[in-house]
Amino acid sequence: MSTPAHDHPFSDAPLSADPLSRERSHLAASRSALRAMREDVESLDIADVTANWVNAAVLEKQIEDRIKALADLSETPLFFGRLDYLHAPGAEQAEGGEGELFYVGRRHVHDTDGDPMVIDWRAPVSQPFYRASKKDPQDISLRRRFGYTGGDLTAYEDERLSDPAEAAVTSKLLQQEIERPRVGPMRDIVATIQPEQDEIVRAGLSGSVCVQGGPGTGKTAVGLHRVAYLLYAHRERLARTGTLVIGPNRSFLHYIEQVLPALGELAVRQATVDDLVAHVEVRGADEAATAVVKGDARMAEVLRRALYSHVAMPAEGIVVVRGSRRWRVPVYELEEIVRELLARDIRYGAAREALPQRIAHAVLVQMERAGEAPDDRVQNTVARNAAVKAAVKAVWPQVDPAKLVLRLLSDADFLAEHAEGVLDADEQKAVLWVKPARSVKSAGWSPADAVLIDEATDLVERTHSLGHVVLDEAQDLSPMQYRAVGRRCTTGSATVLGDLAQGTTPWATRSWSEALSHLGKGEAVVEELTAGFRVPTDVIAYASRLLPHIAPGLTPVASIRENPGFFEIRAADAGTAGVLAACRELLEREGSVGLIAADARVPELAAALEAAGIGHVGPGEETTPAIRLTLVPASLAKGLEYDYVVLDEPRAVVDGEPDERTGLRRLYVALTRAVSGLVVTHATGLPPQLG
Repeated sequence: MSTPAHDHPFSDAPLSADPLSRERSHLAASRSALRAMREDVESLDIADVTANWVNAAVLEKQIEDRIKALADLSETPLFFGRLDYLHAPGAEQAEGGEGELFYVGRRHVHDTDGDPMVIDWRAPVSQPFYRASKKDPQDISLRRRFGYTGGDLTAYEDERLSDPAEAAVTSKLLQQEIERPRVGPMRDIVATIQPEQDEIVRAGLSGSVCVQGGPGTGKTAVGLHRVAYLLYAHRERLARTGTLVIGPNRSFLHYIEQVLPALGELAVRQATVDDLVAHVEVRGADEAATAVVKGDARMAEVLRRALYSHVAMPAEGIVVVRGSRRWRVPVYELEEIVRELLARDIRYGAAREALPQRIAHAVLVQMERAGEAPDDRVQNTVARNAAVKAAVKAVWPQVDPAKLVLRLLSDADFLAEHAEGVLDADEQKAVLWVKPARSVKSAGWSPADAVLIDEATDLVERTHSLGHVVLDEAQDLSPMQYRAVGRRCTTGSATVLGDLAQGTTPWATRSWSEALSHLGKGEAVVEELTAGFRVPTDVIAYASRLLPHIAPGLTPVASIRENPGFFEIRAADAGTAGVLAACRELLEREGSVGLIAADARVPELAAALEAAGIGHVGPGEETTPAIRLTLVPASLAKGLEYDYVVLDEPRAVVDGEPDERTGLRRLYVALTRAVSGLVVTHATGLPPQLG
């Protein structure tokens, strides 16, 4: 439908009414249209359109998902912007050509005639909302942003991009939306996406992207919006192949889980790396040095050698009896078949399945030479012959991946044989169990062991590949974990998100090129986000003092926020009184409050909060208007954000890690979780790296 760019559509308000009233009328009409769309789906009768109960169940699930996707969230604006085009998009821009007006929102809404009332933010026609500027207006005469209080439209702000006389100004509504206090889980940033973020969001499905972004640059939000965009642009393909978002822990996944549903996307699975490799029950933990070796990519070669050591060259030929005839496959021919399968670089299990068919084919060749005319059924029968089965079992036995890893970690001689020239003696000693387990079930498997089992499983049988995988907080993965993620997208693409300065594991990523190589996506484009939208200027400047010590060479984040934020460092007496006072003070302000402390300090602080009558929850638990304080162990703070943060004892955060660099990185994470204000309390001295 073509609507003149300055004639307001879909509104019952008179043209003489003020613009805000007319926009409110359009919002009300759009909500009514969305409600009608939902009612249309709810009223569908599928009784006579499905062939069987399976089809009916599938269709019912699709209808149910569609109804959920059309939900009108009362606190979520249906549209947040408007674009007035000078000319109809895609049409020749002739003098006097008629333009069009589009409302940009989270999902498409149309009226009873099918004419659009709100355009999906992912549609090509919406792109200038994020990209157009005074220098490059992209045929936009006016860009209007809307301000909301709750679900009510309360303000608007115009940029006349095609008017050279009007100076470019910073959007106050945009700043207010970025700085708006938040309580509860992460929300979408669809109204505030910046041009450099939009380029990443709309990058094609075929290519992989790595986003290096410091605290508050929006890298997580960019990754989630990229999933939503790809599902919009390639829905059928990704519906077949699947999408997956991988986060560092359950608390983080709970924090981000509402972003995609708010954008109308319900079918994206979320998991941790531990979830992906859960072949065994993890009950143990490794020392840091042991975990580093187990997580090293060289372990893949050790596993490959150990697996294929089970293949033995045949010692004698095979005699297949069929009726009165005997067919002999000589030992040299069996050797040729085995060597050929080994050379083909196919999975161990696939080669084992192919071996009896290859032997049967050799028998059929002899049958044909003898004048018989065997068909495929004969070949399958020969492949199941007892003599052939016995030969396959002897030459290419079945191997259980967990038992293979169990033997490697328990048997020093077996490990030494297959780690020769790969791991030195100290490294072999580091990965060997002090007390070998008796069985797979009784073993005290560690998270790193589970990744080894996943690698062995893939060597035996190919892992299913998805269409697109988003990997967040990637800097903390080991090379073997990267490999585990990479095999989930061998035929698809990946979006890798992380910050090298926030790597807090002993095996943390040293460079993105190395990480992407382990992931199998060495061709991925690396993008860097350096504009900070979340962390206040004074806070990020203070935290950036640590960068030369934890990630030399990284560009510090530059906050673009006009509000410098609230920042104080308070020396306190030993105990918890100073911390409690800071929490009470910040709880008087609007928004969420996080109390972040070294893990060892959390029990004492929890008891103190309870004794003081200050309600609190743990990370991953839902805050409420009555309880807005979250007590966060420093080890779980990554990826989370709060309007205000109290950071307890920075030196204890550093000392809680196995080495100083990891401790300083953990501190960097803790310092950068605040959106509006930070109070640092300390009874002991501050780490000298903070100046």
